[in-house]
Amino acid sequence: MSHGPLMLDLQGVELTNQERELLLHPAAGGVILFRRNFETPDQLNRLVSSIHALREPKLLVAVDQEGGRVQRFCEGFTRLPPAAWFGRLYDDNPHFALEAVQSIGWLMASELLAEGIDFSFAPVLDLGTGVSEVIGDRAFHRNSSAVAELAHAWIKGVHAAGMAAVGKHFPGHGNVSEDSHLALPVDRRRREEILMDDLLPFRRLIENGMEAVMPAHVIYAMASPQLAGFSSYWLKQILRGELGFQGVIFSDDLSMAAAGEAGSVTSRAGAALEAGCDMVLVCNDQESAAKVLDELKDYSDPAAQMRLIRMHGRRKLKREKLHTDKRWKNAVEMVACYESNPILELDL
Repeated sequence: MSHGPLMLDLQGVELTNQERELLLHPAAGGVILFRRNFETPDQLNRLVSSIHALREPKLLVAVDQEGGRVQRFCEGFTRLPPAAWFGRLYDDNPHFALEAVQSIGWLMASELLAEGIDFSFAPVLDLGTGVSEVIGDRAFHRNSSAVAELAHAWIKGVHAAGMAAVGKHFPGHGNVSEDSHLALPVDRRRREEILMDDLLPFRRLIENGMEAVMPAHVIYAMASPQLAGFSSYWLKQILRGELGFQGVIFSDDLSMAAAGEAGSVTSRAGAALEAGCDMVLVCNDQESAAKVLDELKDYSDPAAQMRLIRMHGRRKLKREKLHTDKRWKNAVEMVACYESNPILELDL
């Protein structure tokens, strides 16, 4: 059984019989976990093991573990700084900032891998312009070159731990004020400005081996009339063509309000896959996820399946051994720098 094109979520801290049935459907390919799926690291380990035991190749298991206000697993995990904290460090001491972000990228990935999680949907490559509140301190920096340099260091840490990276939200969510979870953001800037500025971190990270990209639920009106995640212009012409990206394209959550622009949930899934996505996400709506599974029961994309295999975690240290590793101790010391001065005059 190969990886199907749908990633869905779960209701609680263990699999229900209904969820087992959904995950055994040939169109299922992965699971995204949320805070409601977590009680303790031991419980999480059992849940992930039960998901991985269902089929071969194993279903992918992912989470949003960026740090700051987007960290699903907290108790028993290191509380990670928001990305903007590294940006402020970078302005004062670039060498220390890059060392810190690489170390904490390794820490994030190692702690997740120890419990069986394959990858986190991170890093955020959007620009911290101050326009978008939903991005806010999730962005490393206002300057695109600084974002690229910091994110590259973060990904080097993630790769050292054995985890793949997912850059988001292509081609850039930082210059729209609307929250795509709740409304339809439209970016009306010139196409050339987006390509030259917002796209630079994606270009640099693709050149340096980033494995996956998640497009934004944003319309870039001067470039394409569709949301980026449903636009063959952005996904095929620019991302695959101009940038030469050969990795995985994950849709953002098709249950978000902005995605409603593409019709019913089954229409959204079909449109996203047709535009160039390899795997689509349907979250917080199992009834809709079941409909998408049924709609995609005969769907097959061998190239996408080969790309998705690369998203599995490649190695891991067990939790007990991880906590004795010098790299873990060094990363925790870096986090202590944040805890002693979490604000650093962040202008957000």
